[in-house]
Amino acid sequence: MKIKSFLAKPFAHYIYKGIRKGMTTAVADQENILKELLKTGKATEFGKDHHLQDINVHEEYVQAVPVRDYEQFKPYIEKIKEGKHNVLWKGLPIYLAKTSGTTSGVKYIPISKESIDNHINTARNALLCYIAESGNTNFTDGKMIFLSGSPELERIGGIPTGRLSGIVNHHVPSYLRKNQLPSYETNCIDDWETKLDRIVAETITQDMTLISGIPPWAQMYFDRLIEKSGKKIKELFPNFSVLVHGGVNFEPYRNKLFESIGGKVAAIETFPASEGFMAFQDSQDAEGLLLNTNSGIFFEFVPANEIFNANPTRLSLKDVKVGENYALLINSNAGLWGYNIGDTVKFVSTNPYRLVVTGRIKHFISAFGEHVIGEEVEQSLIKAAEEEGVHITEFTVAPMITQGKGKSYHEWFIEFENKPENLDRFAEKVDVNLRNKNIYYNDLITGNILLPLHIRPVKKHGFIDYMKSIGKLGGQNKVPRLSNDRNIASALEKYVE
Repeated sequence: MKIKSFLAKPFAHYIYKGIRKGMTTAVADQENILKELLKTGKATEFGKDHHLQDINVHEEYVQAVPVRDYEQFKPYIEKIKEGKHNVLWKGLPIYLAKTSGTTSGVKYIPISKESIDNHINTARNALLCYIAESGNTNFTDGKMIFLSGSPELERIGGIPTGRLSGIVNHHVPSYLRKNQLPSYETNCIDDWETKLDRIVAETITQDMTLISGIPPWAQMYFDRLIEKSGKKIKELFPNFSVLVHGGVNFEPYRNKLFESIGGKVAAIETFPASEGFMAFQDSQDAEGLLLNTNSGIFFEFVPANEIFNANPTRLSLKDVKVGENYALLINSNAGLWGYNIGDTVKFVSTNPYRLVVTGRIKHFISAFGEHVIGEEVEQSLIKAAEEEGVHITEFTVAPMITQGKGKSYHEWFIEFENKPENLDRFAEKVDVNLRNKNIYYNDLITGNILLPLHIRPVKKHGFIDYMKSIGKLGGQNKVPRLSNDRNIASALEKYVE
């Protein structure tokens, strides 16, 4: 056993013990975080605008600070970009995380001296929990992919600015640097396909033990490795034992990824965002991700069907219920207040507080009042695919609105790894699954307002070609699962078989 793996186990147990203790104090920790945030925030421009000095409890906070998305927060962010101090948090942020959001174009999210640990330590804690539970430390001695955006940073208002993954790259502990791939030079490449080829060249002969990335990226990487070598991933990397993933629901990708791997590896799910690292998988045996309740973020939860109301219900952690769909708000020590990050979540446990990500607030279909959400379409497709032995590469759904009663329908664009033997039967199964999950959709079908869904098979690599065409191939970019308009669907027409 090498020194790194030898030392990893006691450190993992030490951190894991603290995390287990935090499970029992989550509500109290959240209340303390709100108090600490208000203590610092009251001296900022935002704090003075919202009279934070007069707030003592969450109920008062809800009255004083409205729910905002990025566009509504932007006037404060613009002042920070001009170099103004004490706007949302004390002083200036130490970084601005630049992200191309699916709803707001380019966003600049502040990261403070106090909030950077949330991003760094949570990723570490996910791995340490796995070590403490499994006893596997061998992967710490091999090579690991920490794929990031370019670590080269620009300055805006004197503040280093770049992709979150590029910022985090600067904080990889020195003891992991020699294990880290790809090289700094490769991570600086902007063109995704050039970068992917370089990553493959740098890693194909290495002892890769951990690979991290969003599932679509991981699959592209695996496909390129298999194409180059003619071998499955475990044949290439026999010591590969840990796959770290996040950013999108893993389930639609699971079967194909593990078929490409060709052997057993542990999968660790994370829930990071530029705004904060929200949750992580702390156990291989328990469902859901452990909410990060003591890491500088005070969470609020809005019933998803109220998020666009003028004064939605805002719950703190102590009031959430298992099985309810909530829009997630954060208040953080980076200076985000009542901030709607755009994700919806559902608790699967409140002892401890574990959740699953169910979709994006603005990614839904309700062209006819059905309000179908991402979780429903994903589960409907996964169930049918498992029954039919079908593997899905990628998919998205949009409404097809035509004139006349009983002529409109939901159109599913699906890239199959292997097509169903009978596409009509497969489509019918998906449709029945969705009708069972969504009563409004079922009513529209039975009432002859909508036709059952239609499936349009997309040619191989069609989604990759589409993402390339809009300049969003690779990295953290992903295809929205569903849209309430035809913009993506219209662009995909040219990639249909």
